[in-house]
Amino acid sequence: MKFRDIAVLIGVILVIVMLVIPLPGEFLSLLILINIILALVVILVAMNTTEPLQFSVFPTLILLLTLFRLALNVSTTRAILSEGNAGGVVETFGSFVIGNNPLVGFVVFIILVIINFIVITKGAERVSEVAARFSLDGMPGKQMSVDADLNAGLITESQAKERREKIENEADFHGSMDGASKFVKGDAIAGIVIVLINVLFGMIIGVAQMGLSLSESVELFTRLTVGDGLVSQIPALLISTATGIVVTRSARGSNLSSDVTGQLLQFPKLLYIAAGTIFLLGLTPINFFLTTLLAAFLAFSGYWMEKKSVEPEQVTEEEEEETESTALKQQENVVSLLNMDPIEFEFGYGLIPLADTSQGGDLLDRVIMIRRQLAIELGLVIPVVRIRDNIQLQPNEYQLKIKGDKVASGELMLDHYLAMAPDFLEDDIEGIDTKEPAFGLPAKWISENVKDEAELSGYTVVDPPSVVSTHLTEVIKKHAFELLGREETKQLIDHLKETNPILVEEVTPEPLSVGDVQKVLSKLLREGVSIRNLPVIFETLADFARLTNDTDVLGEYVRQGLASQITKSFVKDDNALKVITISGKIEKAIADHVQQTEHGNYLALDPDQQQEIVQAIHKEAEKVSLQEETTIIICSPAVRMYLKQLLDRFLPQVVVLSYNELEPTVEVQSVGVVNIA
Repeated sequence: MKFRDIAVLIGVILVIVMLVIPLPGEFLSLLILINIILALVVILVAMNTTEPLQFSVFPTLILLLTLFRLALNVSTTRAILSEGNAGGVVETFGSFVIGNNPLVGFVVFIILVIINFIVITKGAERVSEVAARFSLDGMPGKQMSVDADLNAGLITESQAKERREKIENEADFHGSMDGASKFVKGDAIAGIVIVLINVLFGMIIGVAQMGLSLSESVELFTRLTVGDGLVSQIPALLISTATGIVVTRSARGSNLSSDVTGQLLQFPKLLYIAAGTIFLLGLTPINFFLTTLLAAFLAFSGYWMEKKSVEPEQVTEEEEEETESTALKQQENVVSLLNMDPIEFEFGYGLIPLADTSQGGDLLDRVIMIRRQLAIELGLVIPVVRIRDNIQLQPNEYQLKIKGDKVASGELMLDHYLAMAPDFLEDDIEGIDTKEPAFGLPAKWISENVKDEAELSGYTVVDPPSVVSTHLTEVIKKHAFELLGREETKQLIDHLKETNPILVEEVTPEPLSVGDVQKVLSKLLREGVSIRNLPVIFETLADFARLTNDTDVLGEYVRQGLASQITKSFVKDDNALKVITISGKIEKAIADHVQQTEHGNYLALDPDQQQEIVQAIHKEAEKVSLQEETTIIICSPAVRMYLKQLLDRFLPQVVVLSYNELEPTVEVQSVGVVNIA
C-alpha cells in the first residue's frame, strides 16, 4: 500500500479519535492550521479545474473535511469548557477580532456565520440540486447525441465509449454534489449551535466552577468562542465557496481565472465609460485625488487592452497562413486522405430531410437499430455507417458504398409511399411505376391520397424511411463477409476469450492464425450463416484444425457443427423442408473433377458440362419459385462446397445444403431432381 493511502487512512482514524479523546492545546492548534490549509488547497483546486469531473473526488472530500471540522469543534469545545484554553490559534483569532470590545467582535462573527449559512451555503445547495436534476434529465438526449455522431461517422467507437462514460460520470458527480451540499449546510447549522453552547455554558462554568465574575466570564468565553468559531468558519466558508464554484462551473476548457479575466474584460471600450463615471464622482465631496487616480488607471487599462487585442489578431492571421502552408506540405495530411470508411451512405440534397432531425428525420436512429439487429442476426459488429449528402447525385437518389465501392443505389420520393401488390392482385392502383430497391419487386410510388385505398386493396404500403432502411439492411447482410477483416476477427476472438479462454487457446494462434479464422467466418457469412454462436464454431475448429489447414474444408465442418442453427433458419413449423435433390451422376461428375493443390481444392469441370448442370438446376429452380418457396438444393457433404462455388457465378440466390447440415428429425421432401444426359 502506498504512503499516501496510509496517510489518508490514518487521518480518518485520527478524526474518529478526536471525537472521544481530549487533545492538548498545542496539538489542537496544529490541527486547526492543517484544517485551514486543506480548505485553501480545495478552493484553489476548484478555481483551476476546467470541468467538474477533474475534481470528481470533491463530494467525498466534503464529507471528510466536514467530519474533520466537526471533530475539531468537539475537541475545542471540550477544551474551552473544561480548561478555559483551546490553544494559541483560537486565543489569537479571538483577541484579534474582538479587540477591546467583545460585543462588536461577537457581532462581526455572527455576520460572518450568517453570510456563510444563508448566502453561500444555501445558494450552493440549490445550484447542486438543480444541476443534479438537469444532468439526470439530460442524460437520454446526450446519449442519443453520441449515438447520432457515431453513426454519422463523426467519432469512433472508442470516442463514443469515452463520451458515454463521461456523461454517466457527470450525472453521478452532480448527484453526489447534491447530497454533499447537505453536509455543508448541516455543518453551518452545527457551527451556529456550537457557538451558542460555548457562550452560554461557558459563562455558567466560568461563574459557577472557575470562580470568575460575570464580566470576566463573559469576556473570556466570548473571546474563546469567537476564536474557535473563526478558525472553524473560515475553512467552512472556503469549502462552501469551493462548492459553489464547482457546481456553477460549466466545462469550457479553461479555468476560472481565465474565464473571469477573459469575459469580464472582453470589451475594453467599456472601461472608458467606467473611468468617466468615476471621474465625475470626484467632482462631488468624495476624495477628488483618489477618484481621479482610479479613473486614469481604468482609462489606461482600456487603452492597453484595446491595443493588445488588435496586435494578436494580425499575428494570428499570419501564423494561421504559415501553419496552413506548412500543414499542406506535411506527409501526414496526404496519408490521411487514404483512409476509407467501411460503409458509406450518400444521398442527394432532396433526401436531406431523412437525416435532419430538425425536420423529423430519423435515419440516424434507424441505422442504430439496423446495427443492433444485424449484430444479433449475424453475430458481427457492423462498422459505423458514415452518412452524408452528395451534390453529385440526383436530388432523390442515394447510394451505398462498401469500402469505397458502390454496391447499391436507389431513388426515393419523400412525399409518396411505396406500394407493392401481391401476385394474385391486379395492379390497377394509380401511381408511378418503380421497383422495390431491396428485392427488386415491381412496385408503385403512390400519393398519400390513395394510401388507404391501396391498403384496403391488399397492397403492402411502406413509407420512404422504411424503404431505405430495408434496403440498407439487406445490402449490408449481403456484403457482411467483406466487412469482416482480421482486426474485427481479433475483436470477436478477444470477446470469446473472456468466457472461453481454454477453447480459444486451443484454436489460436496454433494451429490456426487469426487470418485462418477470419477466412472460415467470412465463408459462413458469404452464405448467410450467422457467426454469433462462436463457441460452437471454435469447438468444431478445435476438433478438426489439426487434421487439415484448408479453411474451405474447415468451413464445411463448421457448417455441420451448426446443423441445428442452419436447420431452424429454413425449416418451417411443420418440420418439413422442400428441396431439390442432385442425381448421383452429377455428384460423381463433380467429385471426379475436383483438383487438389497445395493452395487448396477447386472444381475443374468442362465448361460445357458446367453449363449443362447450371441450366438443369435453373430449370428446377424456376418451378420452385412459382410456388413462392426458397430454392434449396441438397447434396452429399463431399460435393456441397464445389456445387455452391459453381452456382455462385450463375445462381447466387440458390441455397445449397448437405445432408449433414440438417437435423435427423427434419422431414425432407423432394420437389425435383436435377439430372443431366
